[in-house]
Amino acid sequence: MAHGQMRYSIPEEMVKGSIIGNIAVDLEIDVKRLKSGRARIVAGDSSRYVELNTDKGILVVNERIDREALCKKTTVCSFSIEIILENPIHLYRITVEITDINDHAPKFSNEEINIEISETTALPGARFLLDSAYDPDVGINTIQSYSLNPTDNFVLKQATQPDGTIYIEMMLQSPVDREKQEDLSLTLTAVDGGHPPRSGAMKINVKVLDANDNAPVFTKKHYKAEVPENSSKGTFVTKVSATDSDKGINSEVTYAFRHITDKHSDVFEINEKSGEIFVRGSVDFESMQKYKINVEARDHGGFTDSCELIIDIIDVNDNIPIITLTSFTNPVSEDALPGTTVAVINVKDLDSGENGEVTCVISENSPFVIKSSLTNYFVLQTEEYLNRETNAEYNITIKATDHGSNSLFSNKMLHIRVSDVNDNAPLFEQRSYCVYLTENNTPGVSIFTVKANDADCCQNARVSYLLEDSEVNGVPASSLVSVNAENGVIHAVHSFDYEKLKEFQVKVRAQDAGSPPLSGNATVRIIIQDQNDNAPQILYPAQTGGSSVAEMVPRSADVGYLVTKVVAVDVDSGQNAWLSYKLQKATDRALFEVGSQNGEIRTIRPVSDKDAMKQRLTVIVEDNGQPSRSATVNVNVMVADSFPEVLSEFSDNTHDKDYNDNLTFYLVLALAVVSFLFILSLVVIISVKIYRWRQSRIFYQSNLPVIPYYPTLYSDAGGTGTLQHMHNYEVYMTTDSRKSDCKFVRPSSQNILIMDPKSAETMKCTRNEKSIFDETDLQDKGKVGNPVQKHFCHAGLKSLNILIAINK
Repeated sequence: MAHGQMRYSIPEEMVKGSIIGNIAVDLEIDVKRLKSGRARIVAGDSSRYVELNTDKGILVVNERIDREALCKKTTVCSFSIEIILENPIHLYRITVEITDINDHAPKFSNEEINIEISETTALPGARFLLDSAYDPDVGINTIQSYSLNPTDNFVLKQATQPDGTIYIEMMLQSPVDREKQEDLSLTLTAVDGGHPPRSGAMKINVKVLDANDNAPVFTKKHYKAEVPENSSKGTFVTKVSATDSDKGINSEVTYAFRHITDKHSDVFEINEKSGEIFVRGSVDFESMQKYKINVEARDHGGFTDSCELIIDIIDVNDNIPIITLTSFTNPVSEDALPGTTVAVINVKDLDSGENGEVTCVISENSPFVIKSSLTNYFVLQTEEYLNRETNAEYNITIKATDHGSNSLFSNKMLHIRVSDVNDNAPLFEQRSYCVYLTENNTPGVSIFTVKANDADCCQNARVSYLLEDSEVNGVPASSLVSVNAENGVIHAVHSFDYEKLKEFQVKVRAQDAGSPPLSGNATVRIIIQDQNDNAPQILYPAQTGGSSVAEMVPRSADVGYLVTKVVAVDVDSGQNAWLSYKLQKATDRALFEVGSQNGEIRTIRPVSDKDAMKQRLTVIVEDNGQPSRSATVNVNVMVADSFPEVLSEFSDNTHDKDYNDNLTFYLVLALAVVSFLFILSLVVIISVKIYRWRQSRIFYQSNLPVIPYYPTLYSDAGGTGTLQHMHNYEVYMTTDSRKSDCKFVRPSSQNILIMDPKSAETMKCTRNEKSIFDETDLQDKGKVGNPVQKHFCHAGLKSLNILIAINK
């Protein structure tokens, strides 16, 4: 075993891998021997700091070495390690010295210290001990000196102790005033001797303790603040501040309102500690726009100061416009001119500025307009003409809106009524009416009701009805019909006769009760409808005094021989005048027949010698009414070849009778009958005269011809009546039948719209009348002449009538 020793010196803080020394060279050991001998470090407390590199034979730093951590304040700092080689074994000791570098600055145990001194008791020369700094470096690298900055009030005193430590203290050299400088900040600096030197500092806070030798002072003598109205309770308004140069309890200031009224005290409050002012009660701009408050600051020593606080209240748009109706005209006449003032409106807004400026509008689509008048006044006027009949009332909504940022509005509704003016005349539902009334009506019966409407109202719409002054065929219309003034019901004054009056028209006036009254007219056309109230009347053969004309038929007459023709008329019209003929009785029914439509009596078989010379036929004539009416006529037919044969027949019969026996009876009977007829005629003539005289006062004169001998117009409807064509016969008779004249007039036809005869209806009707006149021969073709012509004009007609009368 061999031993060797080597010493190395290195600075601290070398990085890992730094070479400490080449032991192979320094110990003269071959590198290969290091490998073969498996050289290694086997002992040493600090062996972890170094490492042996056998490949190169060098010793390197294995871990950063801190001298202060390894040796503390020891001036010489080192550690030893042992390296061993095998085969043969050799042991080497190596000492590594760590030299100090200035890697630490001086450091005070406290970075900052506080020292309190009283401004009144601290006198110059007072000393204050300070703590020294610590530097782990050694030698020249440790602390070498101290300095104090600033030195206005204090200076630094230092002395070295026997152990080498430095004793330092701070001495007051001038008085302090807390009000001028309450806190003094000093810096104590320690410097070492390294290159470059390092230093450490400690902050010294000197606090000057206060004495109550100053009064509070407000930062401002006048404070101004603004607060919106309606601010909630606790809203911050502003803060007043008073300073007291003293400190601590001597500088504590309390705040309070001074000489404040109860009204103000309820609105605001002040924090006595902080001087902050808050809203306490209701803040209303409309009640108070500005507040002036005196604020007092007081310290604990009783010193005070005061200031003035002015609080302006900011208006908030919190009041809706108030609409007041100053004047209102209601109702408004519908004839009011455009621009007529209906209402005067006052609008107030308690807010100010734009918040109090108001604009008024009304609902659209109305004939009214609102305009600004005086300040806060508006007028509601008509913009166009009113019409009560179109709109009788209006609901006008007035909306008042202020000009605030958050605009508020209010509404007021006006119910405006439009009063009526009589500007509308009554109007009938139709300009003309067509009314149907069946004849023979009950006097006073209601015919029809007219209705007129008046668009006005109330008294102006109250309509009364009256007949216009007019005449119908020379008589006043009021004598025919009357109208109810209240309901417009038209009544018949008396019963109407279709045969005398077929239609007429009256004018009805509807008049309102306005002032002046207005009226409207309507025409009522009343058409009388026929009723089957007249029986057929026989025109031919005419029967007077129980005798009738006898028709002659020659015994040589063949089948279809025209014996005569029964002519009848019905003064009714339409189907009530359609006539049919029937043979009711006959001496020989097998010899004659009657045409049901034309009334012609013809033979239905040849006449023979066995037939009686005197044939008597009874013909019944019926109309088509409901119920039907009828008339009968007796027709005497003489079957003879010549007139002398007829005379001989009557002559024989006359001589066979006992004329003398019956002569007295007939004379007495004739006298009685003649007397009775004379008296009856006088009564009838007087009655007729009186009746006609009274009728002439009420009705117009009828132009109808005398029915027995002068028939009225007889019409056939559509060819389905009595005759295929309507015939009018005008017969002119003289005393002597030989001089009689027969006139055959034109046939005519007319179409008539036939309605229900049992009711009177209103309808628009069209009546077309057509008359066609054709002159015709009336002779039966291929037959003998017309019986009327034949017998009325026969020379022996008068004598034949006499003979027949004597025979009877």
